[in-house]
Amino acid sequence: MSAALQAVRLAKSFGGLRAASDVSFEVPHGSLTALIGPNGAGKTTIFNLITNFFTPDSGEVRFYGTPLAGRSSGEIAAMGLVRTFQSARIFPGMTALENVLAGAHLQVRSHAWAQMLWLPGARREEHALARKAEALLELAGLQGFRDTAATELPMGGQKLLEVIRALMARPRLVLLDEPAAGLNDTETAELAALLRAVRDSGVTVMVVEHNMSLVMGVADQVVVLDAGSVVASGTPAEIQSDKRVIEAYVGQEAA
Repeated sequence: MSAALQAVRLAKSFGGLRAASDVSFEVPHGSLTALIGPNGAGKTTIFNLITNFFTPDSGEVRFYGTPLAGRSSGEIAAMGLVRTFQSARIFPGMTALENVLAGAHLQVRSHAWAQMLWLPGARREEHALARKAEALLELAGLQGFRDTAATELPMGGQKLLEVIRALMARPRLVLLDEPAAGLNDTETAELAALLRAVRDSGVTVMVVEHNMSLVMGVADQVVVLDAGSVVASGTPAEIQSDKRVIEAYVGQEAA
């Protein structure tokens, strides 16, 4: 299976703090890969290095073989690598449907003048995007909130909304940063179903997550960070029985 994403010996320090040290891993095309580790392990730092929110001190990231060094976040998104953030970022003053449609800005092909004049091509494009947005709302179980102000959705709904808004950009790979944070058991089950559906649709997924039951239930591959370094990688079954992983988590609890 080809690699959608390759991190090659990534390193990053902030002052005297080593946030990432010689981090290497691959995300296979069409997989759902989880990046896990104790608090402060460097998981979000890795996402920020992948998307050039931070510039690595050394190492590189390749997206389907293309190095991402020097590219802006917008350029990376246009290549098909899209991310979400730890806190749900919902646009206030917009409905759930409008929030999802906002994710399609990279896909709009009609010229601004065609949109302003409401020409047939622009109308067809807008109708097609609206149908896709409504289909994604249904996939996430949010169709009942179509015309509801997005800020009025429960936290779980807002997190799911952010995931499907990212999908409107038609990504080849989507990075999800703690999508289950703050969700109850029912909402987490809905998220798990959505993640499987996204992966099964052909979109490669990488997720940073603390919810181990979610990770072990949906991931094809798990990469474990501790103190900024990769300590293990493998299938969920392999990770659950890996002594280095157990020590990393138990050691933090003891500390």
